[in-house]
Amino acid sequence: MKYLIGIDGGGTKTKCVLSDLKLNVIDECKGEASNFLVFGLDEVNKRIYTLISRCLKKNKLKFENLSAIVIGTAGAGRKTDAENLRKSFIKFLNSKKIKFKNFHVVSDARIALEGAFSGKLGSILIAGTGSIMFGKNEESEIFRVGGFGRLIGDEGSGYSIGRKGLSAASKELDGRSEKTEITQLIKKKYKIKSADDLIISVYRKNLDIAGIVPLVLKAAKKKDVVANKIINEETDELIFHIKAMHKKLNQKILKISLIGGIIENKNIFSDSLRKKIKKELQNITITKPQKQPAFGALLLARERIRNLRNV
Repeated sequence: MKYLIGIDGGGTKTKCVLSDLKLNVIDECKGEASNFLVFGLDEVNKRIYTLISRCLKKNKLKFENLSAIVIGTAGAGRKTDAENLRKSFIKFLNSKKIKFKNFHVVSDARIALEGAFSGKLGSILIAGTGSIMFGKNEESEIFRVGGFGRLIGDEGSGYSIGRKGLSAASKELDGRSEKTEITQLIKKKYKIKSADDLIISVYRKNLDIAGIVPLVLKAAKKKDVVANKIINEETDELIFHIKAMHKKLNQKILKISLIGGIIENKNIFSDSLRKKIKKELQNITITKPQKQPAFGALLLARERIRNLRNV
């Protein structure tokens, strides 16, 4: 009997799911973070191997019992980076005298999309530290909107909201703009008393930009004008993402799943976004993800098997 493995490779932890070829889940295992752009290929190879080996051993299986492995991980959005991890891991397996080639790497957003709609058409809007949108049409074509990174993109993300919050505070400390509750909250949390303190915290102490989001949201709840302006601008940016995806997929009704702490959890930002979607986008339906991202990886693993059979 043959099996599949789907892996959700996160920045803080990695989840491995084992199933049969009919996608009946047999077991789930968790391991260390596996973002290879952060930890390097060598270290991530060891972590993935350790996690898979532990899952196989637990179920009295070996690599030879597997038909395919698919990992969706942060950092694999570009084909060259994904291919680097794929080749590196296969080489690592060879060093262990394991001959297994049906190992594939895709982005974490890709497996989230597959999981959210159980492999069927739909779209996901992700807004966490960064932002991106993926969609799938009836012909199984994949479309992307956003995902240009913090320097030229990531609108509507934690980083973008946080950066604007810090910018507002810097202007107030410099005497260039109106007062905002954001400044007081930043000063209290990070023990900042002056513009110099803020500069040092951001550029020398590597202050977590996205970590400012809760402070912006807190200020907005207090009806702070500057904070509410930031929320209005950033939710507008996500509306632009949705409109662009709707046009690309060319579906009468676009189903979207909201993923990421900022828009998935209930808060003033997510409430504002949902109200705008309801008011401005009548042909949009928000749905909860049907399956977890790791299951999405399993779906792609089964798809690889089918493609090989059709060659």
